[in-house]
Amino acid sequence: MVGRAREGDARAVARLISLVEDESPLLREVMKALAPHAGHAQIIGITGSPGVGKSTSTSALVTELRKAGKRVGILAVDPSSPFSGGALLGDRVRMQDHALDREVYIRSMASRGHLGGLAWTTPQALRVLDAAGCDVILIETVGVGQSEVEVAGLADTTLVLIAPGMGDGIQAAKAGILEIGDLYVVNKADRDGADQVRRDLRSMLALAERPEGSWKPPIIKTVAQKGDGVDEVVAAIDEHFAWLETSGELRKRRTRRARDEIEAIAVTALRARWGDVHGRSELDELAESVGAGESDPYTAADVLLDAFTD
Repeated sequence: MVGRAREGDARAVARLISLVEDESPLLREVMKALAPHAGHAQIIGITGSPGVGKSTSTSALVTELRKAGKRVGILAVDPSSPFSGGALLGDRVRMQDHALDREVYIRSMASRGHLGGLAWTTPQALRVLDAAGCDVILIETVGVGQSEVEVAGLADTTLVLIAPGMGDGIQAAKAGILEIGDLYVVNKADRDGADQVRRDLRSMLALAERPEGSWKPPIIKTVAQKGDGVDEVVAAIDEHFAWLETSGELRKRRTRRARDEIEAIAVTALRARWGDVHGRSELDELAESVGAGESDPYTAADVLLDAFTD
């Protein structure tokens, strides 16, 4: 299956990502087979609040990248319902122009309750697309709020999309998602207020302390639905990637990304070994003790840990 994915077989790529999402027992074997072929793709994260035009911008970026002859993979993450657990994987609806292009692979993923704007399995799905020969992989997050900044740890270049009418200058100065961008895109720039948004962003970026020689994020206005300004975005992405390579930051970011992935897998494995903590009689006894004021939660947690490690 890995061999077929390397040859560009879309069905093999789809099956491998499904193994990842289903946490298949074969996953370790699959990742071991993929490892020698991964690490070559340029990873671009696209994030922003709901309604700023992430899917439309992603589609417009794919058009520009295909003009340059790049093979493109897209991971579009949609939120899962906290009630039914289902998800409307609708991002690809706005990418129909690329549905028949064999050099574009589009995969929708449900967040399955994972916070941070991504799905828990996104790092492993990235490795599948990377090993399958994608030159560029676009990660489109769910419509995130101010603190869902996980994509910055997963991408080489992070695009933060903003649109007029999404907030005032105070909103732009708040910490969180607006601090993670390597590139800021004011989409829907044909609307009133686009120039003010750009000025607010420029003021916010001027407040940030940056070391000598660090990257200075540009601010670009686009109208993604018409394709206006998208070529400038691609040029800025290429410029940033070149800076990452020459400064040594690319290696640092990818090492940090691998470290976070290893840690997440290890913590998940430990949690699985612990089993169902709610099924332990010790937990009920400790909870009663804390509730009665006979103990504190930290001491109780230490007792529980000791019980699990014995």
